Amino acid sequence: MVSRFASVVDCRETFLNYPHDFQRARGTCIRKTNLNQPWPSHSPRTHRETSVYISPQTTNSKLPQEQRPSVLVMSSYGGAFMPQINQSELTQLNDLSDFELLLSSDERLSICGFGSLLSERSARSTFTDLTNFRLARLNGFRRVFAHAAPIFFQRGIAKPQTKEISSLSVEPCQGESLIVTVFEIQRSEVPSFIEREHEFRFLAVVPETLDGIPFTSPAVLCARYTDEEYFEIRCKGSKEIYFQNYGRYNIDKIWRDDIFPCRVYLRHCVMAAKNLGDEAYNNFLDHTYLGDRKTTIRKYLASKGSGIMEEEPPEPLKTRYGG
Repeated sequence: MVSRFASVVDCRETFLNYPHDFQRARGTCIRKTNLNQPWPSHSPRTHRETSVYISPQTTNSKLPQEQRPSVLVMSSYGGAFMPQINQSELTQLNDLSDFELLLSSDERLSICGFGSLLSERSARSTFTDLTNFRLARLNGFRRVFAHAAPIFFQRGIAKPQTKEISSLSVEPCQGESLIVTVFEIQRSEVPSFIEREHEFRFLAVVPETLDGIPFTSPAVLCARYTDEEYFEIRCKGSKEIYFQNYGRYNIDKIWRDDIFPCRVYLRHCVMAAKNLGDEAYNNFLDHTYLGDRKTTIRKYLASKGSGIMEEEPPEPLKTRYGG
């Protein structure tokens, strides 16, 4: 098959040419960022600078739902609906201008929650003006406890002696499917969101309804980053910045596979998932893993993590970590 590259402007024309034939348009114009290649350090400043891969044979319509990767939608260009792509071909958001490309017409940004943000109460404590809190499905990702989180040290709930210091992140994984939450925040809240989640890789993804219908606009997902990228890009190579964010808590490596969930945080996430119903609860237990990528949280709670669900958070944190 012969492939070629074109501008997103060409994609806009494609969708205008086939307004009633989405599959044809979708297969004709796909933006490509291959996860097997190094992540780009640049941002797509304008739509004209964004290259896309032309593939007339791309379709997932015949795959079972659990094997269909969630699609990604580029932001609109002059009001036109832009192309959808495979979750293995992801768009990374590098600075505020990238996030602003995803804003809706009413100046709101969709956020995808997979851990503590499964709790509407937690989400509203962080984003006081959020709207449209709802469930969704995100295909092609798994949850992993492999992220040392300084907030747990700040709040006195990290246990470094037992390595129970990990928060959650997500990472691409073919065949996996997560039940997540999606909600919208105001444009004014976006800079603080970026700053608060600075150690993550920001991806634009498009979840589905639980019935398998793709959302009509993208959501931002906080995915696994790397220590090297974090130091060079977010810390700008500054040891002082790294020390202020991590080093002062004796964290010399953020992304690790040998740590375990923070007990208070894990309990909170499990309770939040349970409050969303049986499907979300079982999905969290069976599609969330330790750093070994083998042990599910269901198995962990039945073995080394037994007793976690019976432990109460410290009094000042009972509401914050109450599910």
